[in-house]
Amino acid sequence: MNVFIIGATGGVGRRLRKRLVNAGHQVTGLHRRDSQKEALEADGVKPVNIDLMNTSSERLAAAMQGCDAVVFSAGAAGAGVDFTDGIDGRGARFAAEAARLAGIQRFLLVSAFPDAGRGKAPSPGFEHYMQVKKQADVMLSATSLDWVILRPGTLVNEAGTGKVNAGLAIPYGTIPRDDVAAVLHSLIEQPEVKRVIIELTGGEQPVNEAVAAMAAFSGR
Repeated sequence: MNVFIIGATGGVGRRLRKRLVNAGHQVTGLHRRDSQKEALEADGVKPVNIDLMNTSSERLAAAMQGCDAVVFSAGAAGAGVDFTDGIDGRGARFAAEAARLAGIQRFLLVSAFPDAGRGKAPSPGFEHYMQVKKQADVMLSATSLDWVILRPGTLVNEAGTGKVNAGLAIPYGTIPRDDVAAVLHSLIEQPEVKRVIIELTGGEQPVNEAVAAMAAFSGR
């Protein structure tokens, strides 16, 4: 399968691209800085230099031609309101429209767990981030794409366990970036799981089993 990753240089995207290439998939990865091209090529990824802050659906669609699935794992990463609006907001909207224009049905969006930040005093920037993430979820769920919205808990850098808790509504928790990448990999290889919002944390169920179980809730 040929997978187009938006956010290929990020914490989750970097792990995902390596998993997919190692599994025999072809991967095209978006990058913004010239310095990121070499690392993508070293991992066997076809690099595409497009800045989400300065692009269009048509330009993204041209880059996506020939791909079978799109993964959107890009994020502003606390860079400010303008970047949140441009990447998490407009970027996600441009990407979904680009997939439609390119004739790609499969679209996976990494979103945010609704309880993120619970128990802490949220900053205005974080509140805005959560609002934009929800708007992107609403936008994607209204399309005719075979979308999946993945809402991981707080991301941590510790080694993945290969086991998760996935469901329509689950208790809040943390999850290693390794395991989020593993779930995205599994979703790509299980296209029967579609048109469903999945909450995700660390847990006790093997990744492939957890993903397969979500087919029972998938929309048509």
